[in-house]
Amino acid sequence: MGTMVGHVAPGFGFLVIGLWHLFNHVRLRSVRPASYASLPWFPAGAGKLRHLELHLIALGSLASISMELVIGPDKHQPFDDDGSIPSNHLHNFEHAAISLALLVYAVLGVALDRLRAPLRDELTMLLAAAAFAQQLLMFHLHSGDHMGVEGQYHRLLQTVIAVSLATALLAVAHPRSFLISFVRSASIAFQGVWFVVMGFMLWTPGLISKGCFMNLEEGHRVVRCHTTEALDRAKSLVNLQFSWFMTAFVVFCVLFYLLVTRAYPEEPRYLPVVKEEGGSHDEEEEEMDLESQKLMESASFARMGTGLIRAMELER
Repeated sequence: MGTMVGHVAPGFGFLVIGLWHLFNHVRLRSVRPASYASLPWFPAGAGKLRHLELHLIALGSLASISMELVIGPDKHQPFDDDGSIPSNHLHNFEHAAISLALLVYAVLGVALDRLRAPLRDELTMLLAAAAFAQQLLMFHLHSGDHMGVEGQYHRLLQTVIAVSLATALLAVAHPRSFLISFVRSASIAFQGVWFVVMGFMLWTPGLISKGCFMNLEEGHRVVRCHTTEALDRAKSLVNLQFSWFMTAFVVFCVLFYLLVTRAYPEEPRYLPVVKEEGGSHDEEEEEMDLESQKLMESASFARMGTGLIRAMELER
């Protein structure tokens, strides 16, 4: 992950998944607001396409682990000759640990759904929260640069991951809260945006802040600054970037919400039965009454149609 491609590629993945979730949550809430419930993932279709989202997450995680531990290292393996982990490959294992957590989430999510396990949605959401927790832990305790420009990018990224973690946990307790799902989906997408920004800003020489330069350290390029003033200026610019992208993304999410709700209006539904004064029924009884009313109405329509056909035959 310590390259431009290593940030842009996973960033694009987070962005696509986040926007996919954002679209589906808004669509479901708009079409059926009364029966809306948060889902940890969304089927892409029937049959083999049902688990496409989870399969893509699993494949992306496997590709990331392979890049970090097999393809990326010069010897195509990250260990020293004595079998120990060298210091210049610690970050590879940290990044691979994050990908492993996402792989576990995807694989177990598919298994829980195929086995139709009880509380499978809640358990899958907890798996997502565990993956976000491990992601937050790895970036907080990262073996890389903590004090420089890259460290500032990582600190701001941690705030977004913390939002994803908090909303994933809240969704388990409040599965019918649309706002929690909306914020979680937006935070996942914004993780992707910030990963892409990091990839370009940290590994494009022309975009490095004035007074700073790219330095090769332990086989990796790191942004360093000539003076303390240049470093402080670079960090302030990172904060401004985060603020600007956050503001733009908030505007985008609101416009996205308005467009989706307009494209998918609420489906018509039966009106509730008017209750007599003094009557008291709980929500489940009301739903049962509505369902029985639907069945009775459909049956009456069927009887009316049969009667009309018989009358026409008698006239003939």
